[in-house]
Amino acid sequence: FQITTLGNLTPSSTVFFCCDMQERFRPAIKYFGDIISVGQRLLQGARLLGIPVIVTEQYPKGLGSTVQEIDLTGAKLVLPKTKFSMVLPEVEAALAEIPGVRSVVLFGVETHVCIQQTALELIGRGLEVHIVADATSSRSMMDRMFALERLARTGIIVTTSEAILLQLVADKEHPKFKEIQNLIKASAPESGLLSKV
Repeated sequence: FQITTLGNLTPSSTVFFCCDMQERFRPAIKYFGDIISVGQRLLQGARLLGIPVIVTEQYPKGLGSTVQEIDLTGAKLVLPKTKFSMVLPEVEAALAEIPGVRSVVLFGVETHVCIQQTALELIGRGLEVHIVADATSSRSMMDRMFALERLARTGIIVTTSEAILLQLVADKEHPKFKEIQNLIKASAPESGLLSKV
């Protein structure tokens, strides 16, 4: 029997994972510009709400560092990696330092490789995983679509940046509501990420 994951997010128990949003991927990943702009919005939201951010870069020596449009100011951790999953010893140590962490909001590239392997490892450790569909892509839409389907079937929540940010503030009376509302005033790009689902 399967218990449905409700996926209630609260800032105090949430961490954002930004995966391999690197320069070398720019020409190859479908709708990369769109996922960069949404990723940037998510990181601004994390800063406003005091949510820790963990960033990895896949073999930055060869693939370059995180694209400059993405502001990593205040990130808890920016780590190089060769493993596809973001769940490195340093990441596990950082998660252990955050009291009461329950949910990981995950985005970046590629959906069917690093995102999928990270999500499966995290859910295997009992964390709840939210994948931001409008901030996650692959070189191939086929790979992206089947990864998201597979992950959704394992109880991982596939959602959108706006849904996540509004779930985190939860109330129009939240002291940061206006600032978060300003982030999402312009809707996230209606990109071709939807056309193949």
